[in-house]
Amino acid sequence: MSAPSIGAALREMPSVGLVELVDRAALLTRVDRKYVVPVEELPALLTELVPHARVLDIDGRRTFRYESVYFDTPRLASFHGAAYRRRRRFKVRTRTYLDSDHCWLEVKLSGARGSITKHRLPHPPADRGSVHPGRSFVEETLRRESICAGSAAALAPVLVTDYRRATLLLPDSASRVTVDTDLSWRHGERVLRLPGLAVVETKTGARAAPVDRMLWRRGIRPVRISKYATGLAALRPELPDGPWRRTLRRHFHGIAPSVPSPATIHRSAQEASCV
Repeated sequence: MSAPSIGAALREMPSVGLVELVDRAALLTRVDRKYVVPVEELPALLTELVPHARVLDIDGRRTFRYESVYFDTPRLASFHGAAYRRRRRFKVRTRTYLDSDHCWLEVKLSGARGSITKHRLPHPPADRGSVHPGRSFVEETLRRESICAGSAAALAPVLVTDYRRATLLLPDSASRVTVDTDLSWRHGERVLRLPGLAVVETKTGARAAPVDRMLWRRGIRPVRISKYATGLAALRPELPDGPWRRTLRRHFHGIAPSVPSPATIHRSAQEASCV
C-alpha cells in the first residue's frame, strides 16, 4: 500500500497553496518529531485529521515525488556528527521536486534542544549531484555557525533518497505535517526499499501539534530516524548506528538491500546525474 491508499482522505481536506503554506508555517527554525507508521494505518489517521488540516495542492496534485542527494566529506563528518550526537551538527543535500523539476541546495543545522535551522538556495536541477554551483553558500553557512567541515569542494554525494510526500497545514497551531511513503535509499549500487512503512514528521514550535497527540493516543511514539544517517547505517552495517539502533532493529530488520540490474543502474545515472 502506498500513496494512492491515502488519496481519499487527502481529497476530503480543504487545500492550501504553496505561497500560503510557506507564509503561515515556514518554520525554518523548528522542532521536528518523527514517527514510523505502517501504511495501512495512514487512511484512518488522515481521516481523523480532515476537520483540522489543509493539504498542499499544486495544479490538482496532493502528493509529490521528492529526490534528495546527501553530501558528506571523505570521512563522513556529517554522518558521524549525527551518530555521536555532537552538539553542533550539519547536513548538506540537494532536494529536487521531481514533478516540477525545481531543485534547492539546503544546509540543515542542528542546535540546542533539538532545534533545526534550514538554509536553502535555488540550485540547477541538472547539477543536483554536486554542490559546486552553491559552494560559497555552503561554506559561508557553515562558517557563520562555526562548524568546521573543510572546503565544500570535498563534499561528495553519498546517499540518494526517493519518496512521495503529502504536506499538511494545521492552521490552528501554524504547524506542518509531512507524510512520506514509497521510501527508498540508494548508496552506490545498493538499494533499500520500505514499501510497507511511512515516515510522518511534525514540524512545530516548542509545543506538540494536535497530530502528535493523535499519534500518541494510537500508541505511536516519536522515534529517532534520519533519512540520511539511518538509511546509510542500514546500507553500511559497519558504520556506528547508536542513535537509530532501536529503529533499525524494529523497522529495518530482515529487509535486505537489493542490487538493481545494470540497465536500471544506467537509467538511474542518466536521470539523477548523481550516482
